[in-house]
Amino acid sequence: MNSPVDREREVLEALRSIEDPDLGRDIVSLGFVRDLRGLEDGHLRFTLRLTTPACPLREDFRRQCEARLRRLEWVRSVAVEITSERPAQVAPRADGLAQVGTILAVGSCKGGVGKSTVAVNLAGALLRRGGQVGLFDADIFGPSLPTMLRPEDPAIRVADGALLPLVVEGLRVMSFGFAAPGGDPAIMRGPMVSQVLDQLLTQTRWGELDYLVLDLPPGTGDIHLTLMQRANITGALIVTTPQELSRVDVVKGIRMFQRLKVPVIGVVENMSRYRCPDCGAVHHPFGSGAREQLVREFGLPVSAELPIWAELSRWGDRGRPVVFAEPAGEVAAAFLELADRVVRELSRVRLGAARPPVVMWEPSRGVIVRRADGRTFVISPRRLREACGCAECAQRRAPPPAAVEPAGIEPMGNYAVSVGWSDGHGPSIYPYEALEALGEAG
Repeated sequence: MNSPVDREREVLEALRSIEDPDLGRDIVSLGFVRDLRGLEDGHLRFTLRLTTPACPLREDFRRQCEARLRRLEWVRSVAVEITSERPAQVAPRADGLAQVGTILAVGSCKGGVGKSTVAVNLAGALLRRGGQVGLFDADIFGPSLPTMLRPEDPAIRVADGALLPLVVEGLRVMSFGFAAPGGDPAIMRGPMVSQVLDQLLTQTRWGELDYLVLDLPPGTGDIHLTLMQRANITGALIVTTPQELSRVDVVKGIRMFQRLKVPVIGVVENMSRYRCPDCGAVHHPFGSGAREQLVREFGLPVSAELPIWAELSRWGDRGRPVVFAEPAGEVAAAFLELADRVVRELSRVRLGAARPPVVMWEPSRGVIVRRADGRTFVISPRRLREACGCAECAQRRAPPPAAVEPAGIEPMGNYAVSVGWSDGHGPSIYPYEALEALGEAG
């Protein structure tokens, strides 16, 4: 019989064949496998400790572990317990945020696109997936949370100098709307707005949270700067609608988050289509194609289309998110799917798997793309310019100048880069994946 040491080696070797598809490493090297027992009698028991209880791959990991280990001749049974632990914060957060694992900002840069509806239902979906979740309404002048979530007792309480979040169906929430008596409007100048916002966010005793969702106000002003400086935001999700005007604002939002060192992980196109309940025909009242263009331009890994659903506004007006009101319905299923994709990408960001490559121009070699794993790709400037997908290049038939060179290269979030050109063209935007496809190993 093999010794326990030999058997442990066999077990770990078998489990090393199971890779986390988001992090690109096996579950053993990631430290997921803990407390291995039962090596003597063949009744294996161990803990698989993931980075979040909301991991959508948890049952898939369990099945793979059981299948791999049952192939070992001496194994009689396999029991896998799945738990989670929050990764250590990259940088400490202030006060009430100290025990918050991941902070997701949901923004729009334009009003009227349904951003708050998406934020509330996404937070509810994360909660349904097993996470401890909070939701912060960062809109001082037009708070939406008191309308969309109605706790039995909306009064904010204070304990030991800290604000206590309200709890609605397990979701911890805070909004200026709960603090304003009688729904009075906020009449204050910028510095006071930032002070109130900071107090509500950092002096609320959120406790241990896997995810805190920030429902940002429209625009790119002082409130956004305050939040980025104080909250150490993990990533951002932008909500838009199919119109070109909304797409332009999304680009502004991506540029804002990039300057503030917050990766935009994806885009949600709300009100993308409408299905007639009588004839079943699908209509696009606001146009179509904006989401695809954004994904193509910026390489965003998370994208979703949400149709016009009457259930969303109906339940929102009643003060209950549709993910709680109709948990088995089509709308809830769409938000659960979105939550799964958000969780996976946020894990990649937190654990460094989404770290962008370095792109630089070396006149003697070309455009150099150097990945985090050390692999390098080289692209000739002419080939890169010919791959520009902007509207001007799509309409122009003449080739670019033979001697064209990059005049400036800047990141556009975690997934794309902006290139200006010596002849004044640009900027051209390229997803990093497209750069690797254009380049040659160097």
